[in-house]
Amino acid sequence: MATEDTAHLRTVRDVLRYAVSSFNRADLSFGHGSDNAYDEAAYLVLHSLSLPIDRLDPFLDAALTPVEMAATLALIGARIEKRLPAAYLTNEAWLGEFRFHIDERVIVPRSHIGELLREQLSPWITAPDAVEHALDLCTGSGCLAILLAHAFPAAQVDATDLSGDALDVARRNVSDYGLQDRVRLHQCDVFATPETRYDVIVSNPPYVDAEAMAALPAEYRAEPSMALSGGEDGLDIIRRIIDEAPAHLAPEGILVVEVGNDRPAVEKAYPELPFVWLATAAGEDFVFLLAAEDLRGFLR
Repeated sequence: MATEDTAHLRTVRDVLRYAVSSFNRADLSFGHGSDNAYDEAAYLVLHSLSLPIDRLDPFLDAALTPVEMAATLALIGARIEKRLPAAYLTNEAWLGEFRFHIDERVIVPRSHIGELLREQLSPWITAPDAVEHALDLCTGSGCLAILLAHAFPAAQVDATDLSGDALDVARRNVSDYGLQDRVRLHQCDVFATPETRYDVIVSNPPYVDAEAMAALPAEYRAEPSMALSGGEDGLDIIRRIIDEAPAHLAPEGILVVEVGNDRPAVEKAYPELPFVWLATAAGEDFVFLLAAEDLRGFLR
């Protein structure tokens, strides 16, 4: 609905400027697909208008119809009033070129591992077509399991999560990509299918420590806490993954885990493990890789 503040808005450029100003005044928190007010505003405006979310410039001077203006302003207003991640308002999130259905039953996908899977975990995986079994622990929406299936086309992919609600969302995404025959979902606490030995295990587990959980802004508190909280020091699930992974990895398998800002704590907890910290667009402190051979050698 138009107000005195919005009555003179006409074009995409007008609405975009208004949204950025409004988001900045509202002191919103970002980090669920975009990390600043401009990118978030551009995404919401383009989504509302059913325009390609990666092509803003051609449409900047296009005038909105009254119906379009009302819908776009309603979405901008909801982002401010509800302080929800944009993905919960649009019911979608993207990792690279992959779109996923998202709602408040799952954490919003934003894993650095998605970036690494675009390169098929090269150079640590030298023959992607030879990967037969892959596992995604704490799968949430199923996004990394789906990316595993695309990265390794011959692989059978297992995905686990403790939350039945999350697995319902994952099931929808697996179906949307037509991967029901290749991606199997399991409701369990971390590891499942003990008879399988995996060439690749990935995980973006809960890793936020208690102090950080208590300080989370509203947008992050809207996400399921069980998908974020890693216990007092953030390592509750990470410890289990490291300790249990050797029993589930193939002889030449690898373990890839995202740990947020917990690199110092991880290295302190396991000083003898030869962690390889993988380079991502955000830096080299967020995702580690361990080879099965190294894990078995240090955790006997």
